[in-house]
Amino acid sequence: MANKNLAQLSKILTAENLTLAVAESCTAGLIQNVFSRANEAMAFFQGGMTVYNSGQKAKHLGINPIVAESCNSVSKEISEKMAVEIAEKFNAEIGISITGYAQPFPEKNIHDCFAFIAISKNSEIIVSKRIKGDKDKDLSENQEVYAEKALKELLNILKKNLDRMAMK
Repeated sequence: MANKNLAQLSKILTAENLTLAVAESCTAGLIQNVFSRANEAMAFFQGGMTVYNSGQKAKHLGINPIVAESCNSVSKEISEKMAVEIAEKFNAEIGISITGYAQPFPEKNIHDCFAFIAISKNSEIIVSKRIKGDKDKDLSENQEVYAEKALKELLNILKKNLDRMAMK
């Protein structure tokens, strides 16, 4: 992520006294790593978890294991639950989550790269969407693409909230 965007996120989060936590699957800690590099990370970044499989999502974030197994833990609903749960576990106002496929998985009939991201604020989902990767990119390239998209979503929603507050 561009340093400018990370600096903007850091500035907004600290100015608004907001903290965040991250639950990752397909990005395997990359989003957490990016936040840890922010100048003011200690002021807003609570930490996170990499929950790479259904068992860990069930154990640590309360994801229903039967539902998780039915979709290999990749769905909008699972991403949303992850975002809410990670914020609660880390005492953060904002939770960010991502789960998906950063490379094709032909054994599961997955031929495209996609992920679901969700952002919660005070236990309410404020962003939930499917994002696309590129099946011609390798795993690490798609992980970078996903991390960038997730962080841009957070920046966009924080800026919109600030704009709305300024108009009041």
